[in-house]
Amino acid sequence: MPERKINLSDKRTFQRRKVDKRYVFRHLLSYLKPYALLIILIFFANVASTLCTLFGPDLCGKAIDLIGKDGGTDFAGIGYYSALLAGLYAASALLAYLSTIGMGYISRGIVRRMRCDVFARLSRLPVGYFDKRQAGDVISVLSYDIDTVGESLANDIIIVLKSVVLIIGSLVMMLTIAAPLLIVFAVTIPLSLIMTRFIVKRVQPLFRKRSQKLGELNGFVEEIITGQKTTKAYCAERTFIDKFEEKNRQAIDAYARSEYYGTVSGPCVGLVNNISLALISVFGALMYMNNPAVMTVGRISSFVLYSRKFSGPINEVANIMGEFQSALAAAERVFRVLDEQPEPEDAPDAEVLSNVRGEVDISDLTFGYLPGKPVLKNFSLHASPGDVVAIVGHTGAGKTTVINLLMRFYDADSGTIRIDGKDIASVTRSSLRRAFTMVLQDTWLFAGTVYANIAYGNPDVTREDVERVCKEACIHSFITRLPQGYDTVLNENAMNVSKGQKQLLTIARAMLYDSPMLILDEATSNVDTRTEKLIQQAMRRLMNGKTCFVIAHRLSTIKNADKILVMRDGNVVEQGTHKSLMAGNGYYASLYHSQFESY
Repeated sequence: MPERKINLSDKRTFQRRKVDKRYVFRHLLSYLKPYALLIILIFFANVASTLCTLFGPDLCGKAIDLIGKDGGTDFAGIGYYSALLAGLYAASALLAYLSTIGMGYISRGIVRRMRCDVFARLSRLPVGYFDKRQAGDVISVLSYDIDTVGESLANDIIIVLKSVVLIIGSLVMMLTIAAPLLIVFAVTIPLSLIMTRFIVKRVQPLFRKRSQKLGELNGFVEEIITGQKTTKAYCAERTFIDKFEEKNRQAIDAYARSEYYGTVSGPCVGLVNNISLALISVFGALMYMNNPAVMTVGRISSFVLYSRKFSGPINEVANIMGEFQSALAAAERVFRVLDEQPEPEDAPDAEVLSNVRGEVDISDLTFGYLPGKPVLKNFSLHASPGDVVAIVGHTGAGKTTVINLLMRFYDADSGTIRIDGKDIASVTRSSLRRAFTMVLQDTWLFAGTVYANIAYGNPDVTREDVERVCKEACIHSFITRLPQGYDTVLNENAMNVSKGQKQLLTIARAMLYDSPMLILDEATSNVDTRTEKLIQQAMRRLMNGKTCFVIAHRLSTIKNADKILVMRDGNVVEQGTHKSLMAGNGYYASLYHSQFESY
């Protein structure tokens, strides 16, 4: 499929667009609902913990006023207040610890559920979604973005909740001590809020851009690591190192800019808070000098401590705003994936395709991956049950697109595909796909035993069945030479077997899968000529009575096909048997001769 082009202006608009907070919070609430009772308990534990600390400055002020009282010092009273203060702080620490443990439990549960939901959604998305995106970018959502949300839930929410209680509680206590001194905050608090709002408005798009650039970097790394052999074969290491450095620089720049503007709010708010502290000290001293009986040193000390508890949380919240914005941007990316439209549901009256004979009729099929750019144009084909239909043509002619439409990975723009007279749009996708077995050029084996990989999709097969198809696929002798034979575990991406052996294993898997139709997309491209001939003979026996679609570039492999379709620019320009096409001396004949002339 052609790569999707993104207009640069659209990309810049995407980067500048703010995070949709309402959208994020609405989705996040659905994940928090199952923990509602625990969240309420954590809320009250946090409130109780914060209230315990709120009595601290008041007790400190009372203890200070006992120094020099009536010409002496009341050590018993100071000891009482000190013990009470220690008990309150111990209780506060215990409650804070329990609430942190509780939020950690909630965070882990939400991250686990979110990962499962995202993975389940990805498994239901249409093939077109993955054709338009880098694998690394998709993986970045599943790992980095969800982790960022989890960390924010575990830490930032606790900080914000505690800060709100501290701010309100400190304000109430300051009102009871010296209400006139609160005039200072009438100036400093609005100044802090204006500064924070100004910074946050500029930080939000930066964190969206950071997530995007990290996703692009992950996609590039995944792509290059996968093609490491090709990179080395072409001595292109320096080229890709330079490209990586550029993408890494962009990611680091995006990260640095978001972190810089995300953390600058903390020092700015801290400066304003320190100014407020200086003003409180000056005006408090003046009030003490004017009326020492009402405004004592202890009350001034308590007010100063409460002012720190009042302004400190504002400063702390300002410091974590960057992390919070990062979490919002990450959450939005996660929820956008969850809101992606899955593959359309089958029609309510869709039939189950059963007892398939394998007759395929394609009529006037037109399809394009992009609007206005058709890849297939009025494509038609008839295959009788048991026919071997080969589709040939240059790269980009539309061969694989035919297969994508047969399997309903995409739906045609116009035209119909019928199997045994039934329009494939009127049957369930699962039954349609079970009617086919696919062997692709890009082999896929999972981490597991050789036996499990071959028996994939056939839970009821026996060991004898597996060994039989392996013998017919010329892979049995190789498997028996492995350390544990059929029980040998293939590692990730089956890197402990050769590429040709991987292809033989997938061919054996296809032979075992009992379906009436078979799709081979360059299935023998990594097999030597001798083995290829043996496989062709075995497949001819196994495909007896099955309809087979073969996409091939090596025209020597499809000489015996019942029908050969020659495609060019989305059109069928010739069709017939190998003999009739060669006799016609047309486009197919020129392709055939050019291949042998190149050897």
